Order: sequence, then C-alpha cells, then structure tokens
Amino acid sequence: MGAEAEVSGGLSFELSRLARTLQSQQVMDLDSDRLLLEVTETATQLLPKVAHGGVTLVVNRRRRTVESVAATGAIPRTLDRLQDELGEGPCLESIWNLYTVRVADYATETRWPAFVAALLAQTPVRSSLSIQLYTNENELGTLNLYSEEANVFTHDVEETALTLAAHAAIGLANARRGDELQSALASRDIIGQAKGILMERFDVPVGAAFTMLTKLSQELNIPLYEVARKLIFEEHPPK
Repeated sequence: MGAEAEVSGGLSFELSRLARTLQSQQVMDLDSDRLLLEVTETATQLLPKVAHGGVTLVVNRRRRTVESVAATGAIPRTLDRLQDELGEGPCLESIWNLYTVRVADYATETRWPAFVAALLAQTPVRSSLSIQLYTNENELGTLNLYSEEANVFTHDVEETALTLAAHAAIGLANARRGDELQSALASRDIIGQAKGILMERFDVPVGAAFTMLTKLSQELNIPLYEVARKLIFEEHPPK
C-alpha cells in the first residue's frame, strides 16, 4: 500500500508539474519540438516499462505526409519512418481515424502486416500506445509510447498517457501561438530597421519611409518583410 501511494504521489506531482509548465507563459520560450520532448521524456520516466516515446506530426494533410519529432531515441524515429514508407501502422491509424490505438503484443498483431514484420525484425518493441493529438483543424499528430514487453498498456497506464496527451495538445497549441508571436515581433523589428535606413539615406520622416517600403512591396509583388530584409542585406551585407 505504501509503495502504491508513493507511485501515485509521484505521478500526481509530475503531472501537475508538467501541466504548469505547458500551460504557463514558459512555453513562449520553448519551440514546439523541445516542448513535446518534455512530454515524451516525462512519459518514459512516469509510466512503468515504457521505454521509448515520440510524436508524429502531420506535415501535409492533403498528401498525408508526416514527420517524427520529440523522439526519446532512434527507435521512435525508425518506427515513424517505416510507417511513412509502408503507409500503414498504429500511429497513422490514430492520426487519420482520430482515436487511440493500443497494441498489446506485436507477436500476435494481425493489423498492418508489413509494418509489424518490419518492427519485429528491426526493433525490440513488443507493445505500443498511440494517442491522437488534436489542437485545431490544421494541427494533427499522435503521442506514441513503446514498451519492449508485451501487455504493458493496461487501463491505468492508458489513462495516465491520455492525461499526458491532453497536456501535450494544450502545450503544442500554446507553443504554436508563441512561435507566431515571435515571428511577428521579428518581422516588426526587421521593418523598423529598414525604415531607419530609408530615413537616414533620404532624410525623410518615419511615415514617408514606411510608404516607400509599401510601394516597393506592391511594385515588386513581394511581401513587405522581404523588401525590408533585402534592404538591410544591401546596407549591411554579411561578412
């Protein structure tokens, strides 16, 4: 009883810590890959006999192409590559059909025969759990957890993994917003530098400098940010 209470307390503490991290403003300082790696590493530390973890994200929804991120080692990347090449497997099943996919024992698994044969030949993985991550209509992926033993993903383990996946989805959404904010701030800074160059070169006020940039953007049919970047590059070429 004491050991169970200690494990339960550890799970609760770590889940609370992870939730605070992923839902706080700290995500503004993390790119999405590092943030998701926090989730996969926490999963392998918290969940008994779960040895490997990773996240599969959709790159192109129309072409159904995916990428492997936040892998705790080579094995999750290998399994993502195999599924992408073969066009079948639990991660893809979870992504496209929007549900959790559990494999109790790959030695007796009959779904995705080509993938299962490759997995058994190339890795020590014997069971897995893939949980669909959904943050918005443009963001799809799965949290993938692997064990080198069969029958590891019990109901209790799956419940904890579902909680981790929920935190991952929230954190990913926040990180994406953070990435967008940082990109916007960077663009504003570049445009500001370009306006300063024009103000100094042509002795014009800030409004006129901005008008010059926008007219160039329209005439050249390229984004305002690109006009500003090219101007800065010409003024201060890299050494």
